[in-house]
Amino acid sequence: MSSGPVPLPTARTAPAEVPERLEDLLVRVARGDTAAYEAVYTRVSGPVYGLVRRVLRDPAQSEEVAQEVLVTVWRTASRFDANQGSGMSWILTMAHRRAVDRVRSEQAATDRTRRLAPQSYEPAYDDVSEAVETRLEKEAVRRCLGSLTDLQRESVGLAYYGGYTYREVAELLDVPLGTVKTRMRDGLIRLRDCLGVTA
Repeated sequence: MSSGPVPLPTARTAPAEVPERLEDLLVRVARGDTAAYEAVYTRVSGPVYGLVRRVLRDPAQSEEVAQEVLVTVWRTASRFDANQGSGMSWILTMAHRRAVDRVRSEQAATDRTRRLAPQSYEPAYDDVSEAVETRLEKEAVRRCLGSLTDLQRESVGLAYYGGYTYREVAELLDVPLGTVKTRMRDGLIRLRDCLGVTA
């Protein structure tokens, strides 16, 4: 027997763990896999809340609607069809519809109240001026978005109206993350200048 030193096993580096695709996680959620649901929740709760908040504005209602959407994902994951689009699109479409439904419901309740109120009802000056101001702001934003390049407008639209993170925008557009960040920065600077916003 050799009395020399025993060779140590060579260290093997574990391959970097690739995050599971959202679509695959949804398939597991459809089977009742709670660990997969936790992973889905972690990945989409931020974009869902962001999108809902932009539609509703009210933080409390936004939290409530976002929670409803995430519960619906758990209950209806079996309806997800990867042939119809990405998992993120499916969830964000659901979130947008739910938020719009809430706006319509609130508007219907307000309309009912006004119909039942005395005919002499006139909206408060503040309500009228706020509505006019909001409409003017929207028109200005729409006009300024038109001044962006197609690439800038696409990146800004996905991030701010689609609720996607910079990394998700990069994946969707199949471009490097740095490129997306540059497009976003340049686009937002151009929007700021167009809207006359002072830093």
